[in-house]
Amino acid sequence: MSEQRVTVTAGTERQFSPCIATGAERSKFEQLKADSDYLRDPLLEELGNEQPNFTDGAVQLLKFHGSYQQDNRDNRQKGQDKDWQMMLRLRSPGGRIPASLYLALDALADRLGNGTMRATTRQAFQLHGVRKHNLKEVIGTIVRAMGSTLAACGDINRNVMCPAAPYDKGAYPAARQLANDIADTLAPQAAEGAYLDLWVDGELSYRIKPSRTVKQVRERQQQQGVFSGDANEPLYGGTYLPRKFKCAVTVPGDNSVDLLTQDIGLVAFADASGALKGCNVYVGGGMGRTHNKEETFARTADPLGYVDAEHVLDLVQAILALQRDYGDRQTRRHARMKYLIHDQGIAWFKQELKANYFPHPIKGMRLEPKSKLEDYLGWHRQGAGLWFVGIPLLCGRLSGALKQGLRELVQTYQLEVRLTPNQDLLLCNIGTAQRSTLRDALAELGITTPEEPSLLARHAIACPALPLCGLAVTEAERILPDVLDRLDAQLRRLEIGKSILVRMTGCPNGCARPYMAELGLVGDGVNQYQLWLGGTPNLQRLAEPYLERMPLERLETTLEPLLLGWKAAGGRRSFGDYVHKLGRDSVKTLLASAG
Repeated sequence: MSEQRVTVTAGTERQFSPCIATGAERSKFEQLKADSDYLRDPLLEELGNEQPNFTDGAVQLLKFHGSYQQDNRDNRQKGQDKDWQMMLRLRSPGGRIPASLYLALDALADRLGNGTMRATTRQAFQLHGVRKHNLKEVIGTIVRAMGSTLAACGDINRNVMCPAAPYDKGAYPAARQLANDIADTLAPQAAEGAYLDLWVDGELSYRIKPSRTVKQVRERQQQQGVFSGDANEPLYGGTYLPRKFKCAVTVPGDNSVDLLTQDIGLVAFADASGALKGCNVYVGGGMGRTHNKEETFARTADPLGYVDAEHVLDLVQAILALQRDYGDRQTRRHARMKYLIHDQGIAWFKQELKANYFPHPIKGMRLEPKSKLEDYLGWHRQGAGLWFVGIPLLCGRLSGALKQGLRELVQTYQLEVRLTPNQDLLLCNIGTAQRSTLRDALAELGITTPEEPSLLARHAIACPALPLCGLAVTEAERILPDVLDRLDAQLRRLEIGKSILVRMTGCPNGCARPYMAELGLVGDGVNQYQLWLGGTPNLQRLAEPYLERMPLERLETTLEPLLLGWKAAGGRRSFGDYVHKLGRDSVKTLLASAG
């Protein structure tokens, strides 16, 4: 593929990588983006027709606007049209949902959705069951309630994660601010105009309003290296990214965000006053893979270095620009940044970054304390005179009496909601005088000890899978409670008093990040799963695949010899560490010995 030259500023030029999408060499999907007028067409035209579904081209663009088209597979009937509906996902950095937005979402779910809300593993709400003819009203209502679905999906930076806890201490406030600033820095500019045109008839008052710092950083998107060559969309260009892009920010020691699974992971260090000093930066993580395609794999991020606070946002957009230019635009399953770094090496990545994209120092990594998977369940002091309470939501699904009860609490006390990467929900800004009343109200909803869910359920997560996800091979969310009950009964029977980090997905795309679990179940056929073992409770090591197409009915039988060996070893190590220490051959021997 020939190289492309693009004028970036007066009197300067730069050569782009041969991988950037150019003219006739673009793939069909890249050409669709280039021809879309910044993600408008053919979506705008199809919004006005009477069809119950969008065509494939519009469906692909719809993702950038935060929605996936789905059909309910439970309702499929031979000879009948599919039960078409839309899933909506929000852009909510750090999982923050103000009371007014939460109430709007709750009402939309009941009136124009399937009556449920779902907290995702990227700290955002999803709505399901929205019909095509109601889509504009739903997204428009979200925007007017000061929410957004822009860039919640698609080949673009996705929702930026950070610890959900609203602590007014340490580096937590700085991390939250940085997550917000990253979200605004990496927001598309021309596509935002298209978004507002489609969903709120071009009401520009709903544009993202970046801080002064972010405005200054975005101005530098016109400079050599970071500039895409497109003045309307200076960071992304008219073809946006090769694939999705994910960022997370955390504080030293808090790994609630699964930091090593991100394209960019940042650990924020603050001074004694709470001001951001700088960040350790990790690059190249990602979970998605494809069964029977060995060239696809899960990968943990590499350490890149430490960057001072004043340069962090420039570094983030520089990394995205490098991936924009060099990411594989011909083979989508090979398009994530993790493959670029795997193929070229972290030394090449760092050298290219410093040579052409980021002129500031990248220093050696700062020492961090050992990480812990924080979940913030139960009651915690938020700050002076304020509390928050973490409520466990297995699989993140809100429905029925619990959904109605939480709505009443949010409405009565105007509570801010925050969603965790573990699919749980925090009620925030509770005054000391309100604490007793809120505790009683939660007890009436059956939440008497939110800090003490069952050990297995506490950190277990699953993707939605069937019936709505078009990629799902088998079940996940709907059967995870039963799987956990079975595992709990087995651990009790074997008199093992420790827990195991369990994650479950209906396909290999890894939305619930199963490849970091101590025990990961990945759908590979109807009621059949790959068995992944050996991750860590604090999410620091990839698991390994041990069995393919294990019938779910054989789960306990398969695991029994391994669990007995763990018990005999004294349980000093976590289950994942026991598996890792035992070694692959010994683990396979124990699994093969199952009756």
